Formats: sequence, structure tokens, C-alpha cells
Amino acid sequence: MGGGTTVSLVTPAVKLGEPTRGQERTAESTLSLLNGFELRCGGLRVDLPMSAQRLLAFVALQERPVLRVYVAGSLWTDASEDRAAASLRSSLWRLHRPGVQLVDALGAHLRLSARVEVDIRRALGLAEQLLDGTVDDEGLTSVDRTLEGELLPDWYEDWVLFERERFRQLALHALEALAERQLLAGRLRQALASALAAVRGEPLRESAHRMLIRVHLAEGNGSEALRQYDLCSCLLRDRLGIEPSEELKALVGPLTR
Repeated sequence: MGGGTTVSLVTPAVKLGEPTRGQERTAESTLSLLNGFELRCGGLRVDLPMSAQRLLAFVALQERPVLRVYVAGSLWTDASEDRAAASLRSSLWRLHRPGVQLVDALGAHLRLSARVEVDIRRALGLAEQLLDGTVDDEGLTSVDRTLEGELLPDWYEDWVLFERERFRQLALHALEALAERQLLAGRLRQALASALAAVRGEPLRESAHRMLIRVHLAEGNGSEALRQYDLCSCLLRDRLGIEPSEELKALVGPLTR
């Protein structure tokens, strides 16, 4: 950038139990679960112990308030009911220490505080809008990077694996729907980016390759369409032992005659 004051892009972490001078207790919080866990309160990154991270992530992924006993049983599967409940109480206490409300305790239920903004909830909402056609044209100008994210990539618990796959499938369908809308609107550059993102997300997904080939054809790039067809065909044969569908062959049929 040009001259002037240099701003550090690395935000210092806030240690639990060490409130920052002047930090408001009602500061809004942001929770990132795509491509890794990160919590920020009042703009500052907050370090949490792993047990508290797991609890916050689990509650953030629920669409409605959940019973405490369900949360405890899901997160501490190898512990007795009493031990799991004690671990839950300990993790809740740790979550309250940053000085902001992250999880609301509603009697026997827990839910994410309305003050916490979560990236995957925004991504899921955008994906649903793309699939049901309710997103406005302004949202179709580029690929939303959140749709290319991976949910907590270094976590391997069963509940994470399920949510990761659910988001991955929804995001892939949404990227294809976005590319379709952009293609029909004549926004070929944006459609190309969206189709490429879908192929990157799952290289063995034939529908994503078909979408990308359609964009190449719309651009008049027959050689690129054939190259993509050959790439997809090789992947399907080598990795899955199957042939391309007739629908895929029909796209490039006129180019091979």
C-alpha cells in the first residue's frame, strides 16, 4: 500500500481471564468454522481451550436450542452421564470468561447467543437462497468464498464429519446453481469462476464438469470444452471405473464430428 500509518494485520490473541482495557462486555462476536476455528470478540482473537471450542462449535451448528443432556452425550461419548454433565458445566464456564455471552442457557436447553455471527450460517443461508432462486442479482456477481470453505478441516469427530459432508454437498449444488444463473444472465466470466469452484470442490462430480463445459461452449472455446471433457472422462475411468454419461457426451458431440 501507499505511505501513511502501517496497520498490523496480525491481531493479538486475548488470553482467557485477561480482559482488554476498554473492551465492551457487550461487544459483538464472530465465530469462524470454515477452514478452521477462530473466535473474535470485539475484533480481537480469543483463545479457547479445546473443550470450549468443541462446545461452541457444536451449539453453533444447531438450528434450534438443544437439550443439555444431548450436547453432553454428543461431545463426551465415552463418559458416564454424570461425568459428561460435569464436563459440559466446566466448558460452559470457560466460554463465559471472554467477557461476552456466547451461549445462552435456557433451563435444560442451550443455544448460540444472538450476538455471535457465524460464517457457516451465512454460507448455508446463501446456499439455500441460490437453490430456491431467491437471491438477488447483486449476489450473483462473483463467487462467495464461504461456499468454497471446508468445515473444521482438522476435526474428525462423527458429528463434525456429518456436518462437513452436509455443508459440502449443499455448497456444491449452490455453486452449480450460481453458475447456471450467471450463464443464463450472460455473465460468462463469473459463471466460469463459479463452475471452476464447483469442480475444485469435487473433481469427480460430473455435473460440475458439465456446467464448466457449457460455459466454455458459451464463450466459443471449443478446445477448452474438449479438454475439460477429456479430463473428466479420465478422472471417471481412472478413479471410479465408469464411463461419462450420455448427457456429458452430447455436450461435445458436435465438436467431435
